[in-house]
Amino acid sequence: MKDSCAFCNLEKGREVLVETRDFFVILDRSPVNPGHALVISKRHADNLFSLTAEEWEDLQKAIHETKVHLDSAFSAHAYNVGVNCGEIAGQTVMHLHVHVIPRYQGDVKNPRGGIRSFKDPITDLLD
Repeated sequence: MKDSCAFCNLEKGREVLVETRDFFVILDRSPVNPGHALVISKRHADNLFSLTAEEWEDLQKAIHETKVHLDSAFSAHAYNVGVNCGEIAGQTVMHLHVHVIPRYQGDVKNPRGGIRSFKDPITDLLD
């Protein structure tokens, strides 16, 4: 599985924003908002439930350090943090990655309930 895994085989040269013992962070190639980052496990773990206790602890650190970095670089007003575990839940790369998505005042008309139907701000203007 590692041979065909997009995250196990990331091309060299991708900018790593944050790195901890067990995780590294890159910007998402298809961001839903500026600064949308992925916290990715260094070990090929299928999903969140495959982590060891030590990795869970390091994941918390990696998410926090990602927020600190994004606060400085993107001046977000808030964040959504999410993970899909399994294909039925929307996971498309079967390697653990946590989305840290900066949110900005006015990026959607009604942000209540978090990300349920995130649209492009331009598209929102047309609704």
